[in-house]
Amino acid sequence: MTDSHFETSAIRTQFDRSPNREHSVPLYLTSSFIFDEAEDMRAAFSGETDAFIYSRYVNPNNNEFISKVCIMEGAEDGFATASGMAAVFTTFMSLLHSGDHVISCSSIFGATHALFNKYLPAWGITHSYFNTGNVGGIEDLIRENTRMIFLETPTNPAIELIDLEYVGKIARKHNILLVVDNCFATPWLQQPIRWGADLVIHSATKYMDGQGRVLGGIVVGRKELIQEIYLFGRLTGPSLSPFNSWILSKSLETLSLRMERHCDNALYVATQLEGHHALSAVSYPMLPSFSQYDIARKQMRAGGGIMTITLKGGLDAATGFLDRLKMICISPNLGDSRTIATHPASSTHCKLSPEERQRVGISDGLIRLSIGLEHQDDILKDILQALGQ
Repeated sequence: MTDSHFETSAIRTQFDRSPNREHSVPLYLTSSFIFDEAEDMRAAFSGETDAFIYSRYVNPNNNEFISKVCIMEGAEDGFATASGMAAVFTTFMSLLHSGDHVISCSSIFGATHALFNKYLPAWGITHSYFNTGNVGGIEDLIRENTRMIFLETPTNPAIELIDLEYVGKIARKHNILLVVDNCFATPWLQQPIRWGADLVIHSATKYMDGQGRVLGGIVVGRKELIQEIYLFGRLTGPSLSPFNSWILSKSLETLSLRMERHCDNALYVATQLEGHHALSAVSYPMLPSFSQYDIARKQMRAGGGIMTITLKGGLDAATGFLDRLKMICISPNLGDSRTIATHPASSTHCKLSPEERQRVGISDGLIRLSIGLEHQDDILKDILQALGQ
């Protein structure tokens, strides 16, 4: 249904109905599949047919979820994984080899930082970071062995944006793979492939589920690259379970509606908090005061559900704010129907040194707010009382 609108494709893209003619796709809770004849099994294992073999390889529920995300992102193919970090790691291990070099934005999720700084060097893979405010410096970092540019936009947790069109042109000019973590934006707000990305990664745990129920990840993009990722995943086993695939596929049917509400609520809260006496900064892409407002307007449909506030008084002020919250949850997760507050410096990015956190805009007073689907006045009321107003 590639010619349908986003909302229609999200609802109407389904795996083929069984002879039972079910309206909603059933759960395929099976570890393996059977064959009528030995020749059928041989042909399936040799790749001559696309028959289902084993749920570690692929499953009807996985197929439906992948198909929906591919349509949403404008991708040729995809591979679903057990978590967002499994999608990141599987992508790296499938496409990078000893001696390769990666360029990444410096403001990325803490676990991805750990892959670059601790684990990839063990396999002879090096990296260089560029400051998100200086994408013009990317070309200066390119080496003969540079294989990939990796980035998040908006970044986690500082909500910095990267001009996808600009970086896409650099990647094509130098024949380098461009891989974009699109988790914060979702395909409803932004499609990086439009701007030149080769692969797009999501932690489906976040907005794709949207209710904090299951873990999941997915990478979509060019078919020949996904084939390499699939082969690696087939051997190493980071596959997404059929049950979680089923949950995520059903959740995608309401993604556009949920994201509209997340964005409306976040813009309202951010607008109301600007200039608050207890805050030194409020950051949200669709605030006219946002330093990269023009980039947001160019490549995003709306600003997303994530914003940050920086409390005057540093760690003590941030801790006090969290402890005074009544409705809003304290959690490392995001993209939930319930509003969540996170202190990145002491949780998601605690493994970074103070100097590293400072370089990527994570101060002790920074709070990441994942604005949920509650009434916007109730969200704002809880934040204001926690600020001591």
